[in-house]
Amino acid sequence: MESPLKIKNIRLFILFKVLFNSRFYYPVFTILFLDFGLSVAQFSILNAVWAATIVLLEVPSGALADILGRRRLLVAATTIMMFEIGVIAFVPTHNPTLVFWVFLFNRICSGLAEAAASGADEAIAYDSLVAQGDPDQWGRVLEVMMRFQSIGFIIAMSTGAAMYDPRLLESLFSIFGASPGFTQETTMRIPLYATLVLAVLAWLTTLQLKDPQVPSQKGQPDRTGQVAPDSHKPPSLAQAFRLTWHAGLWICRTPFALAVILFGMMFDGVVRMVITLSSQYYRMVQLPESVFGLLGSMVAILGLIIPKIAKSIAENRSPAFGLWLTAALTATGLSGMSFFWPYIGLFPALVTFGAMYFTGFFVSYHINRITSSEQRATVLSFKGLAYNISYGLLGVMYALLLKAMKDGVQTIEMENMVFMDTFWSFPALFGIWFLCLLVVYFLFLKPRPSI
Repeated sequence: MESPLKIKNIRLFILFKVLFNSRFYYPVFTILFLDFGLSVAQFSILNAVWAATIVLLEVPSGALADILGRRRLLVAATTIMMFEIGVIAFVPTHNPTLVFWVFLFNRICSGLAEAAASGADEAIAYDSLVAQGDPDQWGRVLEVMMRFQSIGFIIAMSTGAAMYDPRLLESLFSIFGASPGFTQETTMRIPLYATLVLAVLAWLTTLQLKDPQVPSQKGQPDRTGQVAPDSHKPPSLAQAFRLTWHAGLWICRTPFALAVILFGMMFDGVVRMVITLSSQYYRMVQLPESVFGLLGSMVAILGLIIPKIAKSIAENRSPAFGLWLTAALTATGLSGMSFFWPYIGLFPALVTFGAMYFTGFFVSYHINRITSSEQRATVLSFKGLAYNISYGLLGVMYALLLKAMKDGVQTIEMENMVFMDTFWSFPALFGIWFLCLLVVYFLFLKPRPSI
């Protein structure tokens, strides 16, 4: 059997995923915003705008990808990414009001780029397998993609924080007898310049993609009996809304697809929220801040190991086995993290973060296999929408819980105690949510044996 990596679109898809997601400013994301002169409150507002942008545009962008072509949406995503990074890489810092509005533009562009790429990237790759190879090789593609993404993430995490540190850069240059006189004002832009280079490379990569032609994209009836739009006919806004409506109905009428998305949004929302709080968790288990970048790289190493295991499970075991395995890992990891064991608390965190890799693999594997080509990007965008709604709601709920618990708290030590006292909410919420979804599945979604 020929390797799917011989298909040019597949190789470009993997390269795009690495370039688009490996951002050198990730290890210093929060302090980058603050060092530009923004307040913590403004940082929270900007991230809320980012999340809202994705939620509003996620599904419409998927429909546009199915109608206009996935390549066009990916080219648009990387073009927007260049603007997104470029505006903050060169913004002057002497005017706080200007900085805020520029960063607001950045967050809107970032959300728009994420929404445009979501769904279109996997759709163009999977359809390339349908047209030029074997769709049963999708697991192999996911395995390789996740491994290369992890390598890119390791490099970004390891070097991004180093680029940001003026003292470290000054020490490195002093070895060669040079003393450029680095300051934080200078070095805080270096990770942005490096990410801008990746954005340009990602844009050049998407320009080489080609939309594959599968039978249902040539005016042939699809599996539902509908005829896909003729490529010679100009797309319309009404067509985009109609495709979105049909894709939503298809998900609701396809119990397996709905179950995969519902369980996926649960795993992704809870674990991603914990990942967002990981730096604070590391402090509470007495890990030094100097190793946070290395810890991020350690988590990324899981992406080199887990995809091969997940591929074997997805191809040889039932979806239920993958579900129970991911649930067991998540429950074990979250429960262990709640004890905040000094130093060894890192291990349950790694178990929890590993569950995220299994979730991403299993959901993509099963959703792509059962979705028809003409609505693939739209369905994947519904998945992304569900994920971001879950993450956003959990963020609001946890913020309200913290606010209620922080009443009267004035010292950092007391805030740390509040964080530890409220962390139990994550394993508790996961357990309740998982049981509720099981009830919904067995009562309404599980196929009934024919009589």
